[in-house]
Amino acid sequence: MNAPQLTSLLTNRDLDRLARLRLNAARRFTNRARGEHLAAQGGTSTEFCDFRDYSPGDDVRFVDWNIFARIERAYVKQFHQEEEMHVAVLVDASNSMLFEGKFDLARQLAAALGVLGLRAQEKVSAGALGGAAQRLRPCTGRMSLPKLFTFLENLAPGGETPIEQGIELFLRQHRGRGVAVVLSDFLSGGDLRRAFNQLHSAGLEVFAVQILAPSELAPELAGDLRFVDCETLGHLDISSAGDLLGLYHEYRLAHEAQLTGLCQQRAGKFLSVSAAEPIEQVVFGTMRKKGWIV
Repeated sequence: MNAPQLTSLLTNRDLDRLARLRLNAARRFTNRARGEHLAAQGGTSTEFCDFRDYSPGDDVRFVDWNIFARIERAYVKQFHQEEEMHVAVLVDASNSMLFEGKFDLARQLAAALGVLGLRAQEKVSAGALGGAAQRLRPCTGRMSLPKLFTFLENLAPGGETPIEQGIELFLRQHRGRGVAVVLSDFLSGGDLRRAFNQLHSAGLEVFAVQILAPSELAPELAGDLRFVDCETLGHLDISSAGDLLGLYHEYRLAHEAQLTGLCQQRAGKFLSVSAAEPIEQVVFGTMRKKGWIV
């Protein structure tokens, strides 16, 4: 007998495969140098990483006395401290996401990456950007999986709030360093530089995933056209497609390059995918190859 499906967003096979993976976040480790006191803290662990010369004032408990006995020179042990990581999953619920499956893929990716956090005993929270304030408060552990799935399945789309405003509202209640996964088409305008600065300043490494519809990646246009902005409902009439496609592709690639730069300048990651790609291909193919998950 097949096991009951835990969520409509991911198959049980997907969940089984996710059990062997984790998010690869650069901010997971904090270096402890100069023999600093490593106090026992909830949600942290330490591991040895290197030696350095002893300096006056260092804690003698971290001197390696075996080395001192052999060469009569004092070295201090250094450690990595692995901190509990907070995974914040932010889904763009603005009007532009209601197009050719973009919102559905965003929720699937949010579920998959949230699962990685919960199964690693990290704190996981989630929120909606671009529409009405919707938020899942921080939760931890596998027992919180149904809570995460229910929140994402019931997430209501629609709205036109600029992305940086949504991030600012989310961060007002956020606590803890870690990763912010932003799932959006990044087409709703707003100040993206400010948005990413807010996340970086909050101690969050940005994992930005741009989700575009197939017709946004390769539009087929001919004749007289009217373009309607799905966020503002404004429109623009074009008498002939002509060179418009070439200009559109130039703009799209320039926008993608800007997003890549904004993430890389803040030690983050950026990925652009098609809404037509299966969730399995994005997570277990693209994200693994790019080192987002290991």
